[in-house]
Amino acid sequence: MTLTVSQPKPVSFAAGVVAAFGAFFGLFIGTSQGSGLIGILGGAILMGALAFAAVTFLRDQEKLAKWGFFVLFIAVGYLLSGIPGGVMGALMGYFFGHITFWLASGRYRMSVPPYATPGQVLWHYAFRTIAGAILVFLITPILVVMPLSFNAENFFTFTPEMLNFDPAGYSLRHYRDFFTNSDWQQALWNSVRIAPVATLLSVSFGTLAAIGLSQPHVPFRQTIMAILISPMIVPLIISAAGMYFFYSRIGLQGTYLGVVLAHAALGIPFVIITVTATLVGFDRSLVRAAANMGANPLTTFFRIQMPLILPGVISGALFAFITSFDEVVVVLFVGSAGQKTLPWQMFIGLREQISPTILAVATILVVVSIALLTTVEMLRRRSERMRGISQS
Repeated sequence: MTLTVSQPKPVSFAAGVVAAFGAFFGLFIGTSQGSGLIGILGGAILMGALAFAAVTFLRDQEKLAKWGFFVLFIAVGYLLSGIPGGVMGALMGYFFGHITFWLASGRYRMSVPPYATPGQVLWHYAFRTIAGAILVFLITPILVVMPLSFNAENFFTFTPEMLNFDPAGYSLRHYRDFFTNSDWQQALWNSVRIAPVATLLSVSFGTLAAIGLSQPHVPFRQTIMAILISPMIVPLIISAAGMYFFYSRIGLQGTYLGVVLAHAALGIPFVIITVTATLVGFDRSLVRAAANMGANPLTTFFRIQMPLILPGVISGALFAFITSFDEVVVVLFVGSAGQKTLPWQMFIGLREQISPTILAVATILVVVSIALLTTVEMLRRRSERMRGISQS
C-alpha cells in the first residue's frame, strides 16, 4: 500500500488562489455597496495579501493562524454590519483560514490520484466549485423565504429587529394563521384529497406501462415511451389548455375526477422513468423460473417482480405525489372553486392579497419536499444494494 504525502506549495500559489476567492466574494460585497469592480479589486488584494502574510509567517502555526482569520473576520463584520455581519464574518473567516493552509500545505492533492496532471486537478475542483455555485444559486431563494416566514410583521422583507436577531422580530403568527384560517385549511384539505388518489392512479398505470415497455418484443417501444412521457416535456400551459378543451367536451371540467385525472397524467411520466430505470437491472430469469415452477403471471408479478422493483415504484410514487401536491397551472384550467388546492391558494394570495402566510406555507412545503426527496434517495440506494450495484 502506497501512501501519498502532500508536499508544501509555494506561497505565491496559495496567495493567488485565495486572492481569486477574495475577488469572487468581493464582487457581492462591492455590488451591495454600489461598485462591483472596487469589490473585486479590493477583495483580491486584501485576501491575497492576508494569505501571503499568514503562510509566510505562520506556516508552522496553522491552528493559530486559522483562529486569527476567524477572529479578524468576525470583528470586521461586526464593525461593518453588527451581528449579521459578525455571523457572515465568522463563516468567511473559517473558509479563508481553512482554504489558505489547505492550499499551502498541498493537502488538496490528497483527494485526487497521484498521477493527475495540474490540469486534471484544476478541473477536479473547478467542476465541484461550479456545481456548488449552481446549488447555492438554486438554494438561496429558499433560504431567504424560510426565515422570513417567522417575521413578526406583515412584511416580505427582513425588519431591523430580525437583522439584529431581536426575539421581538420573530413570531409564529403566520403559521398560526395557516392552521386557523378556513380558506387555507380548505385548500390543504383539497390537496390532501387530490394528491394521494392521483398518485395511486399514476403508480398503477405508470408501473404497468414501464413493465410492458421493458419487454423487447413490444413494437414501437420508443415512440410509445415518448408519447407517455410527453406531459413532462411539453410546456405545462399547453397541457393545461389541451386538458381544458378536452374535459369541457366530456363533462369533466371543474370536477374532482377531472383534477385527479389531470394530475395523474402529469405524474405517470415520473413513475415510468423510475420504474424503467429499476427494471434495467432486473434478472428476467427469475420470472421464467417462477413460470417453470407453475406460478401464474399474477403471482409471479406480486411475489417475484414487485418486491425487487418496489424501491423504484415508491420513488416514482413520491415524485408523482410532489408533482400533484405542488401543481397550480393545470388546476387553474381544469378545476373550480371547489377544487382550490394549496398552490392555487398561494397564487391567489400573491395576486389578490399580499399575505405573508404564503411564506409559512412555502416553508412547510419545502420541509415536506426535502423529507420526501430524502426518502427517494434512501430507496435509490437500497435498490442499488439489492441489485448488487453498490455495496455501501
